Amino acid sequence: MAPAGKVTGFHKEGSDWFCNAGLPSDITVVVNDIKFHLHKFPLVSKCGKIARICEESSEKAFIAAFEDFPGGPDTFLITVKFCYGLRVELTPRNIVIVYCAADYLQMTDEYGEDNLLSKSENFFHKNVLHNWKDCILALQSSDLIIAKAEKLQIISRCLSALSMMVCTDPSLFGWPMMMYGSLQSPGGSILWNGINTGARIQSVESDWWFEDISYLSVGLFVGLINKMETRGIRPEILVGAIMYYARKYLPGLSRWQSGQSWKTRTFASFSLTPAVVDQKVLLETIEKLIPEKKGKSFCRFLLGLLRVALILGVSQMCKDSLERRVGIQLEVATLDSLLIPAYSDSDTLYNVDCVERIIHHFMSSESTITSFSPTSLDPETSPSSEPLIKVAKLIDNYIAEVASDINLKPRKIRSLAEALPESSRPLHDGLYRSLDIYFKAHPWLSEKEKEELCNIIDYQKLSIDACAHASQNARLPLRVVLQVLFFEQMQLRTALAGCLHTMDTESAPAGPIPSNMLGQIVQRDRWKTVVRVNQVLKVDMDNIRSRVGELEDEFSKIKQEMKRVTKSHSSLGSPRLVSRKIGCKLVPRSSDEQPGAVDITGPKPRASVEQAHRSHHSRHRKSFSLF
Repeated sequence: MAPAGKVTGFHKEGSDWFCNAGLPSDITVVVNDIKFHLHKFPLVSKCGKIARICEESSEKAFIAAFEDFPGGPDTFLITVKFCYGLRVELTPRNIVIVYCAADYLQMTDEYGEDNLLSKSENFFHKNVLHNWKDCILALQSSDLIIAKAEKLQIISRCLSALSMMVCTDPSLFGWPMMMYGSLQSPGGSILWNGINTGARIQSVESDWWFEDISYLSVGLFVGLINKMETRGIRPEILVGAIMYYARKYLPGLSRWQSGQSWKTRTFASFSLTPAVVDQKVLLETIEKLIPEKKGKSFCRFLLGLLRVALILGVSQMCKDSLERRVGIQLEVATLDSLLIPAYSDSDTLYNVDCVERIIHHFMSSESTITSFSPTSLDPETSPSSEPLIKVAKLIDNYIAEVASDINLKPRKIRSLAEALPESSRPLHDGLYRSLDIYFKAHPWLSEKEKEELCNIIDYQKLSIDACAHASQNARLPLRVVLQVLFFEQMQLRTALAGCLHTMDTESAPAGPIPSNMLGQIVQRDRWKTVVRVNQVLKVDMDNIRSRVGELEDEFSKIKQEMKRVTKSHSSLGSPRLVSRKIGCKLVPRSSDEQPGAVDITGPKPRASVEQAHRSHHSRHRKSFSLF
């Protein structure tokens, strides 16, 4: 009576499936235009849904259509084989679909002991939820029936299991762990020749799971990240997973992330197919998913997202949000990542308007977001590296880069420079360099346009080197050159007065130097060198004075010895003996000389020594008085 006992399988004729039972079919089930010619008894005994249809129908042979059957004809064939008592293999790749199909057909234990629904649920709990790889495979296979799977809480249970595995010891995820090879026991211990050594493998990397979850669809990936966030996983790790996922499906990002290395982990037995992703939807989703954090690599990633967003034409809300996120951490941005090309019909090479909006976001932000790492560990953090000064330097370099664009209008240069306050630039050398590059690339500018641009420079904040260059720059308007020369003379006078004042007060007790004088001296490196040279000259002059004093003492001793010898000349044989005794030589005297005069060829008389001393001393004093 029951054809199930005689069933050897199913065969396909055209697009229809037939049972090899040897009995005529009395029920036809249509699934997505595919007909299954079956028998009532095996189906009614296992499927509650088909049983109710048969009870409501008075015909002996009828047709039942299932247009929304989970998994389509292939999954229905699996359920039919189970109803006919044929062997059905449950795997991580088909468990979710079979689970949903069994629920759809109401294949509960009420219609047969150990029915397909209970078998699917047991396999799902015992095999899938306790194994990392199987859980990933099950989630990936659920994309076609995501709504039904969510209704049965299959998706949420898989995501919870994965998030819990990430938070715990990786050696407990399953056996063998593919990342460690096959030499690992179910408890996580290392095996040697099949013997448990007791040594456990410790995972030192926190990003081992990035590659695995990157095979999930966008919706499942977002759900998993949210689950992990509720589990307490650190934001920087979650952002790393998001960045990995984005780089995989947004190829344009990797062109601007060449400075960072990202390891891809592929396992031979873990064969997964990448998800089918709409890049525009992905970018808008990731923008909402990333947290409000600050970091150098994170800012570079945001700028990469902004570039791709401009290419893909995402919503204006998404672009505004990315610009705001970049703006509130502009001080950690780099110049190369800020050079965003103009992808629209604009004549300029770079999107200057976008950068200007980012600057305005920076100025209007309160910088309340926290960094991924403590600021105390950041080697770039110092009192002299305030965010505003960093941004001003960055923007000056940006203007210098875009200034060579021949289509860039002067008002764009001016608006970029004036977007930051005056206090952000201690020196205006960067602005001067940018304008010089712009004038060189735009020789057709009128004198009036050049003067209007030069008004953004404060000539009192130019260094001596910049003033020297500007005073000889033929590209600058004559009026600007005169202003530069005027302020250069003022700086020289101020610096000279400061140097003289410093030398005058060197011998006085040390006291606090006025802040304005200190700033002038520190700012003028060239005059600091002059002061140091002056100090060296002073030391040399003191040494000369000391040497002259020693010579005077020696001459005084010789003079006293001469007097003593003269008084005792009566005891000596002749003046020539006296000269021999003191080491002197007598020369013949002329006719007009007085008898008894003595000429000494050793040390000169006092007058000649003093004359040499005065000559040498006056020469050094004259050179010293210049400073």
